[in-house]
Amino acid sequence: MTIVWMPHAGHLLVSNHCRFHLNTYVNSYIVSTVGEYVPDSAVRKIMREHRHRQTALIGDAEEADFGFEEIGYQRLYETMVFHAQPSGVACCPYVQVSRDALECQGYNGAGDAYQGHLRMVAKYAALDVHTVQPEAVSEKES
Repeated sequence: MTIVWMPHAGHLLVSNHCRFHLNTYVNSYIVSTVGEYVPDSAVRKIMREHRHRQTALIGDAEEADFGFEEIGYQRLYETMVFHAQPSGVACCPYVQVSRDALECQGYNGAGDAYQGHLRMVAKYAALDVHTVQPEAVSEKES
C-alpha cells in the first residue's frame, strides 16, 4: 500500500482561493478535501453589491469580514475521491484521471472536514483495488 500526502489541492476549479486543502494519494486513488473558499477581491465586491452588503473595510480586514463561501450546496468543505494517475511532477506525483468523483462528502466545519478526509483515506487504504470498487456517486448526490 502506498500513501502520499501532497501539498496542493486535488480538485475544484477555484481551489487556489481555498484556505483549507488536503490531498492524499492512496492505492491508486486521490482523496481530496478543500474548503474555506474566499473569492478574490473583484468577485467579493460583485457579491457584496449583489447582496446589498457594503463595507468600508479594505485589505485583509475586508477579506476577513467577508467570510467563507459555500463550495457546494450547503457545504463549506468537501471531500471527493477520484481514480489517480502519475503526474510526472515531483511535488504532487499523482493527479486525478478525470473529474468524475467516485464519492463526495460535504462538511461545514474544519474539524469535520479533517476527520472526514482521514476516514476516506483509511477506507481507500483498506480497499483491495483489484477486487473491490467504490460505488459511483449518483447524479442526485453530486
